[in-house]
This record gives sequence, structure tokens and C-alpha cells, in this order.
Amino acid sequence: MNLQHYKMSYRIYLLLIGVLLLSACANRGVGPQGGPKDTIPPAVVKEVPVSGSLNVQPKKLEITFDEYIQLADIQKNVLISPPQQTPPEIKAVGKTLSVVFQEDLQDSTTYTIDFGAAICDYNEKVPLEGYVFAFSTGDHIDSLAISGRVYNAENLNPVSAVLVGIHSNLNDTALSTLPFARVTRSNSEGYFTIHNIRKSDYKLYALNDISRDYIYQPGEGLAFQDSIYTPYAVNHTHLDTIWQDTIGIDSITLDTLFTRLVDTIHVHTTTQYLPDSLVIWYFEETKQKLYFQRILRESQHAFTLIFSAPQDSLPQIEPLRYSQVDSLASDSGWVNFMDYALIQANHTNDTVTYWLTDSLAIRMDTIPFCVTYQYTDSLYNIVPKTDTLNAIYRHPKLSDKARETYEKNKRNRALNIKVNSSSKFEIYDTLFIYSDFPIDSIHQQMIHLFHKVDTTLQPLSYELVKVDSMGMKYGLLTTLKPTESYQLTIDSAACRDIYGACNDKVEVKVKLKSLEDYSSLMVKMAHFDARARIQLLNEKDVVVDEKPASEQGTLFQYLAPTTFYLRLYIDYNQDGQWTTGDWLLHRQPEPVYYYPAKLKLRANWDFEETFDHLAIPQVLSKPQSLISTKGKK
Repeated sequence: MNLQHYKMSYRIYLLLIGVLLLSACANRGVGPQGGPKDTIPPAVVKEVPVSGSLNVQPKKLEITFDEYIQLADIQKNVLISPPQQTPPEIKAVGKTLSVVFQEDLQDSTTYTIDFGAAICDYNEKVPLEGYVFAFSTGDHIDSLAISGRVYNAENLNPVSAVLVGIHSNLNDTALSTLPFARVTRSNSEGYFTIHNIRKSDYKLYALNDISRDYIYQPGEGLAFQDSIYTPYAVNHTHLDTIWQDTIGIDSITLDTLFTRLVDTIHVHTTTQYLPDSLVIWYFEETKQKLYFQRILRESQHAFTLIFSAPQDSLPQIEPLRYSQVDSLASDSGWVNFMDYALIQANHTNDTVTYWLTDSLAIRMDTIPFCVTYQYTDSLYNIVPKTDTLNAIYRHPKLSDKARETYEKNKRNRALNIKVNSSSKFEIYDTLFIYSDFPIDSIHQQMIHLFHKVDTTLQPLSYELVKVDSMGMKYGLLTTLKPTESYQLTIDSAACRDIYGACNDKVEVKVKLKSLEDYSSLMVKMAHFDARARIQLLNEKDVVVDEKPASEQGTLFQYLAPTTFYLRLYIDYNQDGQWTTGDWLLHRQPEPVYYYPAKLKLRANWDFEETFDHLAIPQVLSKPQSLISTKGKK
């Protein structure tokens, strides 16, 4: 190599070195990153005593793993059968997990500790799934099992994270008086397996054990079966034959001979534990705990009491003087606001608003009073309860200038009137007028509804109907035609609220769609049941319409051209709504069936579907796209 070539090669070498150095500097994040993520759960290397031990009554269990561990949500994950009233102490130190029992163990009993997803590796929190430790205080371990799935009775979704237990006491009182004999917990798909059962007769239950006592308490969701189950095992044997092939020559014909002889026969035996495909229907009762939730006073003119559940009657309010609340407080500003207040309640009496009409009460930032309402005690009896409350109004924090503007706007407040005339107005909708405050007077002659023909507005007659007791909603009943345009004009001062404020002029326009913009759906039952009610669902599994089944077919009209689903239930008590179960009445929820496919409707089309709710098993009828595994509800 001559000198010129040598210099050229050396320059190339330096250039390559520079490129590599620049690359290393520009990629400081590249380099050792700790290797691939650990996805392997901890493995058991030692157990004291060994799982499966007989005739032991350990005070403490120690389980050693091949790596450092940590515990996740012990109360949620770890289950012990039979349940213990005082849970054991479970700790993880280094690579060792310890279980220290806090109460004596029963004689001749198989104990099972299902750790669920509680045991995780220390760094990546990879859980050790399905690890179950078992031992017996007697001379044998019970080995039978019961399996199945828990479904939500109302929407057929699998129910996760509920207790599933058995009772050998077959009386119905066992569920509310005795802890389960053995328990497990349903997984994210609703599956459950109760392990280490002794041969006996059992009743099966599921329970949302809020009280954590393994006993049904009123208000807890549950599932029950009237059937009695006796677990048993079946052994299945199959043969695995290994053949030996040989090749030979026929001495006369010289033909090639293939010979197959049995070399070895392996006998395989598997055990199937039955029953293994049970279905139980989880429901939540209509029983709800009644209690006071909160008080709201978002404006000076009113306050609202909110309760946890429907009340049979309105709460009773007794105004208090300040001296009844605080012996040192002044009594000079007290007024009995209930002498003048207007009461607005929803149809279930769980939300009640008190509109103050006395000017002194409105100006009071704090109004003390006693309220007596229906309350559910610890035994689930409904009793009256009295609380002392303060309806407190907190003024917005404003600068002096902003407050001056705020007070001016309050003095010059106009009554805000709204109309449901949005672009989503449908041909079957009714025009409504809404107010933020109760209306004291409304003048129909100042409310004009017009039919727009070309460019001409033609007056249209209507009936003005008061919808609610406080006059905060009025309906305009008339006939509106498809494809036509309308205009609603509300003159200034047509409405006056209870505080004397009047509305400004309101003018809205309404354009109705054409019938060609809609679809219709006729649903016929292959096996008609006069008690059935058919529900139309959207893609979120929410009911958008419901009608009783008709033998000629149930017609859903004016449907948007989109995707729908169908569901029906058998309305046993004929009350026009789906009825949940009741443990005390020993009533199962009304059965629900899904149409197994989604319906894609198109505009200006009339569809007809036959719903055969008996064609496939109930638990398999729900379309996969609707199934949710997010939780019990």
C-alpha cells in the first residue's frame, strides 16, 4: 500500500470513529435498560407444613418463594375456608410469607387458603395466580369441588368479585345466621370453583359481602338456588398406545412386509368434579338504606334536601331560633320561613327543594332547622330520625367592582325561559317551556305558536298544560307535521316568577324531520308470551324504549338509522317493569333474554325481526359486543 492509500484509509477510519462517538452522544437514553420486563410470578420453593399435610393443627404457616415478594390487597384477595371470624395475620418479609392463625382450628376439618392475586413479585408486582394452600386437621383432605358462573340477572353480564359459598345447613335461615361452610370468589368472567368439599348435600349462594362476615345482611346483593347439590367425582380413563413398526421380506414372493405391533400401553386417568357448570343469578334487592345525604343551597332563594332513597312521605321541617341552636347567639333575625316557603319534591320524595318567599329568610346566610325523615336502622327497620341542619349560603368571593356588578344584575334579574327546540327535536316530541324559578303567573295569550307556510306565519292553536306542581315546566300540546317548520314566540313579561322577575322576549324555530329520515322495527315473538315486555337498547346496553309484547308484533316507530339491540323479560307480576329478586319473599328476579344479534337500521326502511327467546340458552343469548365484565353492576 502506498502512502497516499494509507492516508486515505486512516482518514476513513477517523471519520467512522467520529460517527460512532456522535451517535453514542446523541442517544444517551439508549444503552442498558434493565433487560426485558419480568413477567414471571414468584414460585414456591418451600412450605412449612407442606400443602396437603394431614393431622396438623398449625398456629403458623410459612411459605418461601424464589424471589422477594409483596402482598396486594389481602382483604380483597385472600379467602380462607371454612371462614374465620378473626382473620389470620398475613405478612411478607423478604422471600417468606407467613400466616398466623388468631383462633383455634376445628378438628377433622380441611382448611383451604386461596391467595387469589395477593402474592406478587417485589419489583414488577406480577401476581401468582391460582395458588391454593390446603391442609387437614384430620386424617384425610376433602377433595370434591363445585364450579359454575355468576351472572347479573338484569343484564346477563358476568359478575366478578362476589363471594360464592355453600351451606350444609339446608334451612333458608342459614344464609342470614351462619357463615358459609366453604367460600370462593368469582373471577373477572364470573367463574368460580369451591375447592376441598366433603361429600354432603349443599345449597349454593353468591353474596356481595359488604359487612365481611360471610352472612347475608339486608341490602347486600345476592344469588340463591332452591336446588340441593351433592358434589361427586367421575374418573375418565383413556388408553395411549405406542406402536412398534417393523419391515421384513417375504421369503417366497420377496415382497416387502410391514408389521405393526403394540409396544406400550399407557393408561391415563383424569378426574372430573361435578357439578361443574352451575349458573346462579345475582341481583340487588329494592331494599335501600334510607338516610340523609346532604343539603344544597346554591342560591339565596332556595335550599334542597337530598336523601339516599325514595321516601314514603315528605320530611317534616321545624324551623329553629338561633337561641335554640346556640345559647349565646342572637335571636333578633329569626323568621319562620316554613310559613311562606313553597315545597317542590320529585315523585319519589328523595329530593325536596324549599323555595323561600319571605325576604328576611332569603337574606339570611344561615337558616337553622330540624328535619325528621325516614331512616333505616342497623336491623333494617325504617324508623323516624331527626337531625339539626343549617341551610348555609356562601356568597361568591368577588372584588368590590365585581360585587357591585353582581348585585346590580341580581336586582335587574330577568326570568330565564328555555324551550326544548334543539336540532335533536323529533316528530314525536312535545314542545316544553322551562323556567329556573317557579312561575307565579303565565299569560297564554302572550305565547304564540306559528306554522310557517312558505314565508307566512300562520297561528297554530295549542293547549298549555302545567307539567309540575311548581310551574317550572309547561307543555304545548298540538299536532306538528313532518318536514314542516314552526316558530314559537314568547312575548316579554308573558311569565312572572314568584319573586316578581319577568322574562325577556323568546323566539325559537323548530324544523321537523321527514318520515324518510326514520326507520321502524316490528318485533314478533316465535313463542308468544303475553307477560313479555320488549326493550329496545342502544350500543351502551341502555333502554331507549320499552313496550308490552303483542301477538301481532310489537312496533317501534321513528327510530334513528343506527344500531340497536333487543331484550325482553317476562313480567310475572304484570307491573310494567322488570322486578328484581327478594330473599325474604324467596322470589327470583324476572328472567331476561337477549336477541343474539345487533340490528343495523337504515333510514326509510321498515324492519321485521322474529325474537325466539327459547332458541338458545339464556346465558348465551347476549351479543358479545354488549357484554361487560367491569363489576357487579
